[in-house]
Amino acid sequence: AEIMDMSFAIQALCLEYLDFSAQTLEPAVYDVPDHLDDLVARLKLQTAGIKIDKLSKEQQQYVRSWKEGT
Repeated sequence: AEIMDMSFAIQALCLEYLDFSAQTLEPAVYDVPDHLDDLVARLKLQTAGIKIDKLSKEQQQYVRSWKEGT
């Protein structure tokens, strides 16, 4: 049931996205937009009582930097 509810949720959100974006999208096959995928994942974790942290500004800068971490 957990997989199915997430599957239906992402399908419904994708249909809504396509409806609102129909005027700007070319006929093609599109990946699920990251923001929708993230939204469904966050909501599922929230309903399961699981909390995850977010990267600090310093961590975000480090991840984007090509000067460190290689």
